[in-house]
Parts: sequence; structure tokens; C-alpha cells
Amino acid sequence: MTSTSFDYIIVGAGSAGCVLANRLTADPGVSVLLLEAGGKDNSVLVRMPAGVGALLSTRTRFNWYFETEGQKNLMNRKLYWPRGKCWGGSSSINGMIYIRGHARDYDQWRQMGLEGWGFGDVLPYFKRAEANENGGDKFHGGDGPLAVSNGHSKVPLFRAYIEAGAQAGFPTTKDFNGFQQEGFGPYQLTIKDGRRWSTAAGYLLPVLSRPNLKTEVNAHTARVLFDGKRAIGVEYVQKGKVTQVMANREVILAGGAVNTPQLLLLSGIGDADYLRKWNVPIVADLPGVGRNLQDHLDITVQYECTQPITFYTFSKPLKQIQTGLAYSLFGQGTGRQQGLESGAFVKTRSGLEIPDLQIHFVAALMMDHGRKKADRHGFTAHACQLRPESRGFIALKSLNPLDAPLIQPNYMSTENDKRTLREGVKILRKVFAQKPFDPFRGPELMPGATVTTDDEIDDFVRRTAETIYHPIGTARMGHDRLAVVDGELKVHGVQGLRVVDASVMPTLVGGNTNAPTIMIAEKASDMILGKPAPPPEPIHVAEDNYDRVAAAR
Repeated sequence: MTSTSFDYIIVGAGSAGCVLANRLTADPGVSVLLLEAGGKDNSVLVRMPAGVGALLSTRTRFNWYFETEGQKNLMNRKLYWPRGKCWGGSSSINGMIYIRGHARDYDQWRQMGLEGWGFGDVLPYFKRAEANENGGDKFHGGDGPLAVSNGHSKVPLFRAYIEAGAQAGFPTTKDFNGFQQEGFGPYQLTIKDGRRWSTAAGYLLPVLSRPNLKTEVNAHTARVLFDGKRAIGVEYVQKGKVTQVMANREVILAGGAVNTPQLLLLSGIGDADYLRKWNVPIVADLPGVGRNLQDHLDITVQYECTQPITFYTFSKPLKQIQTGLAYSLFGQGTGRQQGLESGAFVKTRSGLEIPDLQIHFVAALMMDHGRKKADRHGFTAHACQLRPESRGFIALKSLNPLDAPLIQPNYMSTENDKRTLREGVKILRKVFAQKPFDPFRGPELMPGATVTTDDEIDDFVRRTAETIYHPIGTARMGHDRLAVVDGELKVHGVQGLRVVDASVMPTLVGGNTNAPTIMIAEKASDMILGKPAPPPEPIHVAEDNYDRVAAAR
């Protein structure tokens, strides 16, 4: 297509944008332009699950490589924020963990007045997206575009971690996305036949030949164009050239929790007083744009491993070459694994209905997102607070759309956030002290045996805590003055403009955010095309029993 107008323009070919491109162009009468600021995902590092370390830790063309402002509660450190910058977005550089969050997260959205967003409402969309290796059932889909598989590593540490959790007194679960989230168990992964299964792989690549879909890469959207209060197109920069393209029906922003609010502000949608300071013409006074930023802050406990069975073996230069060749030539070897196949959802205190801590167990030493290289065999457990009380914001640093925005997460601004991560360290140590780790456990490397008191643990958290890559909420759904979009993801105060990405989540779900973002895009595609939503699927989860017990007390 050579047209300069399309029915829909999608800004961002990430976790949500690829889903939308697929679903909207399934109607041959609909034309779509998909704009991506990065490039294509055509690299062995993206395809190969073991490439995740390099994608997260280095300045590749697939990574925005953002940095936050200094965090006053984390010793004024500026934290590194990797985000995907290519087809598939962050689903092309993430850890490939398939987690939906807890059913109660979505029921909370419904209770906030967002009809159609309860767990029973969104479950059909999770299932529509999913092709689970174990087949479909009442919780899972079996034939969707997104491949979800079991871990297949033979490294004994993954099983040891689950057994140690049970011996430490915690529940176990076979399926974090099924009836019971709480407990220690195996993760399922967005990997298919040893290949990372991003939304580009599952949704975009299979439909690139559709004549009603046009894609542009290395096309950085600078602003949304308006005729009065109606979005009529976008302006983007590609190889130094500025191009304007028109949307006959809608402009859809799918740039994520960092880029979407920046683009809204540059386009005149945001707090009017703030926009006046930047001399940006005001299209809509929406003071919530960029606010409500939430993220999962992460701490680690690490031990040396007494047996040479961790992924450190494959970090040496010769082994890296061998791994890459075996994968590139034959699709075989350890390149098919990502080193993270077990974890947990636990409660840090009694009286909680649902878990407030998530654990990712890695069969390697992971320091500073992998930017600091390990020098020995070891293993790591990451713990993040699932529902932080801290709130931050995204703002402008300049009016140049090519500049990164200001990122201020405001981590650890409440006492409960501090307490939860402190307890997380204690829980991880308790698990590692169990018998299943006796054959493998060497000295504690982080925090280290000398860190014992609450004050010392708090200091350790301030010195070392980092993001685990789940920012959301900066263009949230709602009906109050600080809401940016409504329940159909339409931007308040204007016409022809929607947001479809993690920024619309009003609260942070209890788990990894990639699967929920894909669900949001699946649901949005029906809304955009005017299709009726599938019937809700009310379903029981383990906490229903908790409710009955609590009610009887």
C-alpha cells in the first residue's frame, strides 16, 4: 500500500501493537498502518531464549535502555530500565514468563467501576490468546497465537527450589495461572520449540503478507495530529524525514507505560498547567497523563553453588560461541533455555487474602541485570513486592520526541513497601536453608552473612534493589478526573484516539505484565471492531475458600 491514509494507525509494534495488527486486519475491509520506533526482530539473540541476558544487559538496537531519575529512597541511585524497541516490544527481550496476575486483581478493576474488566470477563481473552502446551481447559486456551510451554531444563536446582519451599512450610502449586496461584511451583514460558514466542512471532509475522497491513520500522512517532478535538493522524520521523499520515477511523497508541504518556504530552493531552509551561498547545486537559506510575521493585538473594551445574558454564566465551552455533545451525543446545523455570507467590504476613510477594529463581548469579558478569557458579532468587503503594510519574525532559522522557518511579516511598521487601529477604533465606539445597549451597553472596538485622537488610535493599520490568498505569482507565481513558480505552475529552497497552492498567497486577498486556489488546480489538465480548466465564479460585472461611469467623 502506498496510501497516506489508513483506517487505523497503531503506534508501537510491541506486546499490544502486534496483537492489534493481527486482529484488526483479519477484516479485509480494514486498513492498518503499524508504526515501530525500533526495527525488526530478526536476530538470533531475540529468537534464542538464552539470548535474554544479552538483550537485557547491553545497548543493543532492541532496547530503549532507559534510566530513571535518582531515587531518594534508594540512595539516590538512577535505575536502569530496559524496554523493548523492536517488533514484539518487551515481549522480544523479556524473561518469557507467562503469568496473568491474580483473579482478584481484575475483580478489583471491576469494583473500581470498570465494567467488563472482572476476571470472568477477561478470562476468555486470556484463553483466546493462548496455545498452552498442555492443551485447553477451563483456565487455559489451546489454540491461540501465543505459545505457552513447560520448562524442560534438567538442572536439578529448579526442582530443589520447589521442594525447599514446601519444606519451609509454604504451599505448592502446579499452575500459577490456574485454580491456585499461591505457592512454589514451575513457571510456564512463552517459548515454542526452543524459540522465544513474542507477539511478533505469534501475531505479526504470520500476517505480514496481508494486503491491508502496512508496517514501518525505525519510524518514531512525534505527535498525534488533531482537527479540533478529533485525532486525525500522526506525524513520525524516519531516517531524518518527517511524515504525516492520516487515520480515517482511529489512532491507537500502544507504546507502553513510558512512551505512551510522553507522546500524549507532546500531542497536547495532559495537565493544562504543565503543558503551558512547555508552550505545548492544549488539546485536552487530562492531569492524570503520566501519573499513577507503578512498578515491581526487586531484590535478590544469592548463593555460590558447590556443583558446576549452573548456567555459568555457558557464560565463558568459547561456550557462548558453541551455544550460539548449535542453536543457529541446528536449533539445539542450551540456547533453547532461559535459566528461569521455577518460582513462587507467597504472603509475607498472616491475614492477607492473596500473595504479596513473587519469587523468580534463576540457576545463575544475576547482578545488575546481568551487566556485572558472574565469576563463579551460583544461583539467585529474585523477590518483588506485587502491589506496591508507591506511585511515580512520567514527564517531559524536552520537546524533542527522540529524547527519552523523565522517569520517576518514586520507589519505596511507604513503610509497607519497605517492610515487604525486608520480609522477602528473610523468606528467601529460609527457603535456601532447607535440605534440598544441602548438596548445592555454598556461601551466601548477597546480602551476605553479616547482614542480619532489619536495619542492615533495609540498607541492603536501598543499595541493591532494581526494577523487574513491570511499569504500568500512566494512562489509566477510570471515570474520575485523573483517569486518562475510559473502560473502552478511549482517551477522555477527544475523539478517535485510544490507548491499548500496559499504561491503561489502573493498578499493578500480581505478577508479570506481558500476558495481561496481550489480554488487553485482545479485548480492545473487539471493542475497536464493534464485536460483542464473549460471555463472561465466572470461575472459582482458591481464595473463594478463603472468603467462605473468613465469612464464618
